Amino acid sequence: MGTPTVQTKSLSVTNSESMLSGEQRSLFEDYIREPSIQPLLMLGDASQVLCKLPDATIDCVMTSPPYWGKRKYANGGIGLEPDFREYIQNLSSVFAEIQRVLKPEGSLWLNLGDTYQEKELLGIPWRVALELIDNQSWILRNSVIWNKVKGGMDNTKDRLGNVHENIFHFVKQSKYYYNVDAIRSKPRKTKVVNGAIVSATGVSGVRYKRQIELSTELCDNEKIAASQALNKMLSDLATGCISDFRMIIRGQQRTTHSDSAKISGRAKELRDKGFYFLCYHPKGSKPSDVWDILPEDTQNRVSHFAPYPIDLCYIPIHATCPLGGIVLDPFCGTGTTLLAARNLGRKSLGIDISQEYIEIAQERCLFIP
Repeated sequence: MGTPTVQTKSLSVTNSESMLSGEQRSLFEDYIREPSIQPLLMLGDASQVLCKLPDATIDCVMTSPPYWGKRKYANGGIGLEPDFREYIQNLSSVFAEIQRVLKPEGSLWLNLGDTYQEKELLGIPWRVALELIDNQSWILRNSVIWNKVKGGMDNTKDRLGNVHENIFHFVKQSKYYYNVDAIRSKPRKTKVVNGAIVSATGVSGVRYKRQIELSTELCDNEKIAASQALNKMLSDLATGCISDFRMIIRGQQRTTHSDSAKISGRAKELRDKGFYFLCYHPKGSKPSDVWDILPEDTQNRVSHFAPYPIDLCYIPIHATCPLGGIVLDPFCGTGTTLLAARNLGRKSLGIDISQEYIEIAQERCLFIP
């Protein structure tokens, strides 16, 4: 496949081996200043390209490196090492460069699959994660399970089928950019039933009021306080300050975390007050750390079959890359991360060692949705 004609300056393909480091750095700095959100593509080894980029210029990294021992790549590179320990060290050297180019408030999202060797599951994703934590001081904020819902054909008779992969969210410091409201689900609406406000899950307060009145665990003062707090919560529900709530009353419901007041603030509140509330955010709930996302098919791409769906990129980019920010994928393959970034109005930089993949990525990102 030939390289398509490019009309916009910002969608560029550069060969790191044929450019001086100053030229490559200059190209990237020019791209930062341009208004276009078309991706910038660079051909070359990830470590070699990254070392030419300036410090603290990337807002978010979303990447899925080649898995160890899974495929044979025409241009060589990471994933073809004879020993998985060497693979981990090669990956960690790339992430050391990523740590340098990432802004202090930036995030790294890493998707990795595991590998069996002589019937032993090697635990490579967690080996890599612990390497980054222990030896590079990355902070792990979430371990996400990507549930692929359906797996490929698996005829193994002595283990379960594999239908999940890991996605790790790393940051450089304890305070970082995170827009949780951008990834909330749309809240369900309250309704009016016989003149009373009822939450989306059917909470009207009647059952809680009855439980307070009949409680043998609450003293009179605690009953008064609980009733007043419940009325306030129902008022907040009616005005839309909250979208829903649950009430936990001593002797009626069990604590939602630990029963020990020494380690659970909820248990201490239940012990001291006799009740507490769990409130649902008016803008909706945030995603959990289990994502049910089907793998993509080949998307009419006969030369690339890695199941890296575009939906996998939206939560990370929405949450951790501000508008006007730049997303990096140092193993961009056919450009799925870059396409997601462009769809969300963000700039992006993609690096890959394969000329073929770079060309496919370039062609995909030329089409405006």
